[in-house]
Amino acid sequence: MIEMRVAGIGIDANSRSPVVLLRDATERRALPIWIGQPEAKAIISALENQTPPRPMTHDLIINLLEGGSMVLQRIVIHSLQDNTFYAALTVKQGEVTKDIDARPSDAIAIALRADCPIWVMEEVVSQASIPVDQEADEAERRAFREFISNLRPEDFVQRGDLQGGGN
Repeated sequence: MIEMRVAGIGIDANSRSPVVLLRDATERRALPIWIGQPEAKAIISALENQTPPRPMTHDLIINLLEGGSMVLQRIVIHSLQDNTFYAALTVKQGEVTKDIDARPSDAIAIALRADCPIWVMEEVVSQASIPVDQEADEAERRAFREFISNLRPEDFVQRGDLQGGGN
């Protein structure tokens, strides 16, 4: 799994739909997830630390978790099927931990309010992410190719006596 953070909310130029953009810690991969208007507003309000006069749905969920002595440990965006992302909230109450199915947009809005990590399965990142720093990716590829081209068979030979017997 790869830990990601919310980089921001944008609008898709073609569909005019909101898109939440997640980024990894290296800032090299970005994962766009198309979401609805209400979820975009909920995520923006959490990013801007806005407190509504009355609890909104995601605030209510946080209140329920706290009232039930539950802790949101993380959210995980675990799969992508037919252009639909799937996520789960990992909630702990005492010694019991449960994964609860959720839409990624709702999970993200809740995670921001609970200040808990957002994780994405590597398969999802490889399927749906977009490169952010193509120059760094290319530099890494060149360095790896150079490393491979300089390998010799003797680099793979174990040196030293592992048996301890000397024979």
